[in-house]
Amino acid sequence: MATRPSHFHDENYPAYTIGTAADLVGTTPAFLRALGEAGLISPQRSAGGHRRYSRHQLDLAARARELLDEGLPLTAACRIVRLEDELAEARRELTALRDAIPPPRTPRD
Repeated sequence: MATRPSHFHDENYPAYTIGTAADLVGTTPAFLRALGEAGLISPQRSAGGHRRYSRHQLDLAARARELLDEGLPLTAACRIVRLEDELAEARRELTALRDAIPPPRTPRD
């Protein structure tokens, strides 16, 4: 059985070129560049200087596209998506902290 690369399940691994990313999100490369200029996503660069996007960034871009389709301006959509992402991260951290706390001990009668 072949082993998968360590980044196979990493949602933050920059695996997608701008063209592939745009196809997956259902938008254009210009839209992804606009999200970068707005500060919502920051693609990494390959050794040749090409933009590379992660699955997480594509999720953010897709959510921003949904909000734009609902009629929100780009700045508002980006702010909402950032806040939703921060809230999701805070919830993950809270769950991890709760899971790390041992259950309270009950006195024996």
